[in-house]
Amino acid sequence: MAKLPIQFRLNGSDRATFVDPASNLLDTLRRGLGDFGPKYGCGQGTCGVCTVLVDGEPQLACLTLAASCEGRQIETASGMADGPNLHPLQDAFMDHFAAQCGFCTPGMLTAARALLAKNPQPSREEVVEAISGNICRCTGYEPIIAAILAAANAPGARRA
Repeated sequence: MAKLPIQFRLNGSDRATFVDPASNLLDTLRRGLGDFGPKYGCGQGTCGVCTVLVDGEPQLACLTLAASCEGRQIETASGMADGPNLHPLQDAFMDHFAAQCGFCTPGMLTAARALLAKNPQPSREEVVEAISGNICRCTGYEPIIAAILAAANAPGARRA
């Protein structure tokens, strides 16, 4: 089967690659472009570890066809830091011990980033709803929720 050429913007940089028509975005990012931020978990869209932002909206990269991302903006947890300067969400995750094994962290960060971009001062219930599609087996969610709420109140938190 012939590969399709696609172009999109990944974490602020224009990228072009060839994909099989049935390739998902997760494989394209990890194997094709070397962005290991989104993780491979269940492969069925139930765990959330592959969450990325497509045009600012959280999407499960394992269920998103790579070809459907033509011309779109893709953001992963790998693109959150500005050089050595962490994003306020990343700082808050460290300060609140919200990342233990770290497997769910990229998906949690991108889901939280989308929430704060739309609602800079979410309630606890809104945070819980925003991360409800992301499974964490280590923290019990309380440190993650506390970190997201703290990031909402941190200086520079409105940085998308």
